Amino acid sequence: MLLAAVQLSACAPLMFGGVLGGAMVASDRRTTGIQVEDESIEQRSNSAVRENFGSKEHINFTSYNRQVLITGEVSSEAVRAQVEQLIGRIQNVRSAVNELAIGPASSFGDRSSDTLLVGKVKAAMVDSEDVFANVYKVVAERGTIYLMGRVTQNEAKRATEVVRGVSGVKRVVRVFEYITEDDLRAMQPKRSEDAPRAGSSASAVPSAAQQPVVTPIK
Repeated sequence: MLLAAVQLSACAPLMFGGVLGGAMVASDRRTTGIQVEDESIEQRSNSAVRENFGSKEHINFTSYNRQVLITGEVSSEAVRAQVEQLIGRIQNVRSAVNELAIGPASSFGDRSSDTLLVGKVKAAMVDSEDVFANVYKVVAERGTIYLMGRVTQNEAKRATEVVRGVSGVKRVVRVFEYITEDDLRAMQPKRSEDAPRAGSSASAVPSAAQQPVVTPIK
């Protein structure tokens, strides 16, 4: 019973944190198929780097909606460019955002701090009660927080405000695909009586995915 109470408490902000047109979206905005494909892209990216560079470079990959964020540290500008080209050739990758730094690999302590920072950021999103934490992919690298997701302009602004207020965050970089408020409303679960009838003009086809907009925020 205690476990159930804790789980319900943790979920409450996601369920009641925000309302749009009387409905809410509190889950991942990718299809299940795309989520699986993103995991596969990350695996193929890691395999490709190991085959080409071994363990000499510290490189991380995060795929969201088939757009790959590349973070970590490499030894030279040439390697940085080679990694981006390599990922661009992986099947089903739509685009790559290259945030690799040139320099020595981060320490174990740095990586541990980044892991803790991701936890603090996610907790702050949940506690804010008006940010749908499940909508965002959060990545930390050397104190910089990268936010990925399919969000509206208002959601991006509010999430950035929350993350900037977290102790230990040095910088926020938004790697978002922006959707309109109408797009968001279309994602809401439809009641049976609201479902479009056969032959109606309503379209169930989602809008084409956009290129990510990368916005560094101090």
